[in-house]
Amino acid sequence: MAMRLFLLLLPLVFLSTLVEAQAIIAVDLSALREIKNSLTDITSFSPNAFFTSWDFTASDPCSSFAGITCSSFIPRRVTTLTLGTGLSDSPGLAGTLSPAISNLSELTQLVLFTGIVTGPIPSQIGTLKKLSVISLTNNRLTGSIPTSIFTLPNLHTLDLSHNQLTGTIPGSIYELSSLKVVVLGSNKLSGEIPPLPTELLHLDLSNNVLSGMLPVKIRMPLTLRYLSVSGNRLWGPLSVLESLSELVYLDLSMNRFSGTIPSSLFRSTLSSMFLQRNNLTGGVPQPPPFSSTTATVYGPGSTVDLSHNSLSGKLTNTLAGVETLFLNNNRFTGAVPKDYVESVYSGNTRTLYLQHNYIAEFPVKEGLALPDSVALCLSYNCMVPPVPVGFMACPASAGEQISRPVNQCSAFNTSMA
Repeated sequence: MAMRLFLLLLPLVFLSTLVEAQAIIAVDLSALREIKNSLTDITSFSPNAFFTSWDFTASDPCSSFAGITCSSFIPRRVTTLTLGTGLSDSPGLAGTLSPAISNLSELTQLVLFTGIVTGPIPSQIGTLKKLSVISLTNNRLTGSIPTSIFTLPNLHTLDLSHNQLTGTIPGSIYELSSLKVVVLGSNKLSGEIPPLPTELLHLDLSNNVLSGMLPVKIRMPLTLRYLSVSGNRLWGPLSVLESLSELVYLDLSMNRFSGTIPSSLFRSTLSSMFLQRNNLTGGVPQPPPFSSTTATVYGPGSTVDLSHNSLSGKLTNTLAGVETLFLNNNRFTGAVPKDYVESVYSGNTRTLYLQHNYIAEFPVKEGLALPDSVALCLSYNCMVPPVPVGFMACPASAGEQISRPVNQCSAFNTSMA
């Protein structure tokens, strides 16, 4: 009886030994070894050191190595690779990225957490046809973005932000229909923005040295919900944005854009709009007629910054109710509409900067105190700000002058007549 039981269990013991021996395919194990040899923990003696668990004598790296997951079938393959702990108290990794990453042919996600990894992005990554996520952020990677990356048919997310990458954005990016998220901000990328994938949802190219206009030959992706190109050298009109009805976040600040702001951008669904420090002209349009299908009232969390432009004319009610509103350093005239005043006194608008304009009146509400949570600045306009408002909320950049010289106001109003 005992012998029969042994014979029955023998195949199971053999199978268990075989599974353990084939826990990870040899080519992947070799690639992981080369990757480890090209990187190191910045503080290798820390209990949070990433490579502590990478013991190549372990029977099953798939279950013991930090930062990897493997397929369930035998032989097991590495499917995701996350380099670094990502913990706030961990300084991350140093070294370079090994081209051996390309030997992990079943890889779907490649992530590198914050550290001081240097050198180029290996072009061989472009051979990993199953990659859907590449995130190599907050390091010191140099060189250009490999064009091979833009041949990956399943790439959904590309985040190379906060590095020292140079060169241009490859025009082949347009061919990637699966690409939905592109974050290349805080690098040294130059040249023009190429035509973009038609179903892109999120684009961040901020803080580079990009020049030229927003793409016009092939229209901007109508699916865009997040667009940031702040801190570049872009110029031209904003008319190419008129059809982007899905936008909820827009940041074009600190560029050289000119012309008027499309009226379609003044809507409550676009709850974060940053257009400060450009060369924009014109005014704020009248709000569209209210309908049951179109909400026109801005809500909590909304922010609009139009400061440091050349916007002019009288303020309309369009932006009344925006929680954080910067209209300072423009050429607005006339009286501030009562809807703005009521929104400030009710606390719906928590920040309203109107300094350095040509505004003639801010009709305070008699007998009502300004809420402590509100920051209101009216200095250097064509009026003496009402006493109950004060100047405590004005930033230092507003200066110490209460109002404009009379000759500036009269000359400006004459020229605007």
